[in-house]
Amino acid sequence: MERPGATSSAVDPLDLERARLFALLGRLLSAPPDAELLARLQGLQGDGTPLGRALAALAEAAGRTDAARVEREYFALFIGVGRGELLPYASYYLTGFLHERPLAELRAALGAIGVARAAGVSEPEDHLGFCCEVMAGLLESRFHGLAAGDFFARHLAPWAGRCFADLEGAEAAAFYRAAGALGRRVIEIEQAAAALP
Repeated sequence: MERPGATSSAVDPLDLERARLFALLGRLLSAPPDAELLARLQGLQGDGTPLGRALAALAEAAGRTDAARVEREYFALFIGVGRGELLPYASYYLTGFLHERPLAELRAALGAIGVARAAGVSEPEDHLGFCCEVMAGLLESRFHGLAAGDFFARHLAPWAGRCFADLEGAEAAAFYRAAGALGRRVIEIEQAAAALP
């Protein structure tokens, strides 16, 4: 992703924590974690909250796998021979087809804030990993002209929770079962926060 702007030092600490969660989810959905990232994930600390338990489960899952296994798992889930088990795209979840109106609407929103797909990236912008990265950038104030809440309501809330739940229950998922659970929790928290007066 092309990333204009710089992180503002005036960003709310809570928004920075939310951004870190979305950035982590975006990273895990964009490519399988390497050995270094798996080692860092093992250090995540959880607590008794639903989000804390999801973070602890991800740390545990990272400790039960290795880079080669998680790469095979990623392939089975998202690439596959012909097609992966999951299609993590807004267009697919909202219309049943790829490259439909949700992608066009997302591209228009991204164009308005100057965000473009990086050169050499073949995935359409409505990939869940890309959307999570954009959400992180908005929360960190790296992108301007669109509120994170508006982006979430329009481009993540209608479908991302279902996609993460499907990842959590996917047949090929082991490490990614925990990643799906974390993503589902994050989306649930964002939806609950958006519903507050």
